[in-house]
Amino acid sequence: MQPDNIRSIQTADGSTTFYHADLNEHYHSIHGAHQESQHVYIENGLQYFHQKTSAKQIAILEMGFGTGLNYLLSLDYALNKGLSLAYTGIEAYPLPLSLIQQTNYQQFLIKPELMDWYYSKYEAALISDQEITGEQTLQIMEKKLADFTSDKKYDLIYFDAFASSKQPALWTEEMIEHICQFLNDKGIFVTYSVTGNLKRCLRKLGFSIERPNGALGKREMMRATLTQL
Repeated sequence: MQPDNIRSIQTADGSTTFYHADLNEHYHSIHGAHQESQHVYIENGLQYFHQKTSAKQIAILEMGFGTGLNYLLSLDYALNKGLSLAYTGIEAYPLPLSLIQQTNYQQFLIKPELMDWYYSKYEAALISDQEITGEQTLQIMEKKLADFTSDKKYDLIYFDAFASSKQPALWTEEMIEHICQFLNDKGIFVTYSVTGNLKRCLRKLGFSIERPNGALGKREMMRATLTQL
């Protein structure tokens, strides 16, 4: 069943996002869902990490799985580069498959056939790890960030929660510290948002901070590298 408070819209680059009426917020930038995800999380996250480390096995933890766009672009990149990708998403309120199927992300993928696989595995991924190959896995944890725990360590954290003005509880020092405990040494935390509180929190946790140019519509974004535990 499709929720009444969420509806699909087309962003400026032609890619789909959703509008959440209760929060008065979009899941992605209206300037372009694809361009935002590609710029922030792929070019300044996964691609940056891969080029810097030459790692062949990469584990990503995403806060705010949403539509799965960041995951699809990450998987597309990994398959194109011959990488092994273990991807875990945290999503307290997963979108129903009927909404996911309204997205048009296949036109932005090198391997558009990934969309059919994603549709077929989405609901199962909410229960357990799913494989596209033996080297590519996806699990979506249906829980709040505060309740997330794992024995795994991750190379990258994509922090893609709704804005702090909409969901301030997710951007507190306590929550940032909680998620960062799952990051490997020299791992990278990347997000579209730049706030003074977030910078202070990450520096306190031992991160070095960079502020690359932001996606269209934003002046800057944030990339932080864990330099000490």
